[in-house]
Amino acid sequence: MICFDENHNGGFTLAAQFSLASVLFSHALNKPADICDRSKAGKKVVKWLWGSLEPPHNLRKNRELHYMRLKLLLPAVNPAKFEPPRKCSRLGCPGMRFIPRQEVSKKIVDAQHAEVTAWRYECVKCGCTFRVYPEGVSEKQISKRVNGMAVMLYLLGLSYGAVEIVLGSLGMGIGKTSVYRGVQSVAEQVPGMRREKLLGEYKTKAVGADVTSVRCNGQWVTIGIAVDAINGMVLSIDHLPGEDAEQLKAWLEPILEAVDADVLVTDDADALKKVSDETGRSQQVCKSHVGRNTDALVDELSAIIVTGQDHSLEAVGITPEQALDDLAALKSMIHSRCPEDQSQLEEISLRYANARKPGNGKKHDVAYRMRNLFIDRWNLWPRLTFYHTWKDENDNLILDGTNNHCERAIGWWIKERYRSMHGYKREQSALGISRLIAFAGNHLARGLSLAALMA
Repeated sequence: MICFDENHNGGFTLAAQFSLASVLFSHALNKPADICDRSKAGKKVVKWLWGSLEPPHNLRKNRELHYMRLKLLLPAVNPAKFEPPRKCSRLGCPGMRFIPRQEVSKKIVDAQHAEVTAWRYECVKCGCTFRVYPEGVSEKQISKRVNGMAVMLYLLGLSYGAVEIVLGSLGMGIGKTSVYRGVQSVAEQVPGMRREKLLGEYKTKAVGADVTSVRCNGQWVTIGIAVDAINGMVLSIDHLPGEDAEQLKAWLEPILEAVDADVLVTDDADALKKVSDETGRSQQVCKSHVGRNTDALVDELSAIIVTGQDHSLEAVGITPEQALDDLAALKSMIHSRCPEDQSQLEEISLRYANARKPGNGKKHDVAYRMRNLFIDRWNLWPRLTFYHTWKDENDNLILDGTNNHCERAIGWWIKERYRSMHGYKREQSALGISRLIAFAGNHLARGLSLAALMA
């Protein structure tokens, strides 16, 4: 659901709580658009303009759903507000004194103003003349407010052509090439969000990291995302050459050093465990990932034991009843995650230590699989239960034991916009758009001013 509210600066505030598969507009449109768009989003917009597409109802019927939210502040256009020139437009001229020479009119594409007034100034030093435009207007014909609306609609899932249709129907004629240039220009101005240049002097004691992939020009591109594991703020979105330990270390180590982090929160990937060990950081492995994987394995192994299909446990002197009790105990411990249970896990794993690996080409039997499962969870236990031992001065847990902040950031800031397209054309576009949406997500409380990202 999208709501437009005029703010105190004359611009608009976008408060969006939505699924990008459905976009609603509160503006009443009096006529259908004459332009066709072959994209999926474009077809939906055309149907909406023709009145044949009903808006979805009860978007919040399931209150447990967590919709993506963005708050964007559109640039204001104020024809009466001018910023006095501070330097000459001629390259290399040191002039700082300027004389107003002429008031000229300028036609613009805007939601409220068809024409504004600009001033021509002359530099006393070199005699160069140049124009000064009112707030929200530049040398371009399209106002910053309309460019901001184009960026906003694109971020909500519309294609460049669909944005052209919507704005044209609202009386703001703008081509899809201009939409593309506006979106890319704003994305390039997003500060930080890169491994080489993070957000100022930001510090945190825990960093969450994960890896995903998007399709760019027919090829899958690996993208790494790092967040503040305590509050969810996105720190960096970067292209990665691969997902092995050395490549992940080269990506994460500068980030960990820059924010002075002591803890790395990740999933159960072995490469990320190696990064934690080699960088000297404590690690919290996501309890949700481990819990789901363990439950699935326990259920599968229990079913095999109950049916009596496998007799490998007899070779290590363990009865089916004992094996089922051990699996049930593991399942219980995985969900309670008490640090002191590690000794019990060690005791259970020793029962299966003599299980031998089947020969080459043979399927792993139940005894060997249980041996590997118990040894793995025993070794993983300090990383899985770390959050129980890391507390603040008031004895409160600092982490919740999950990597949900990273998972949510991937879903909202990278995948949500990506799902409505067949893939990006350029790798830089994938990174730029993801960083822009994540940057807006970081400013959800006060809203992101798009004027600050427009040159």
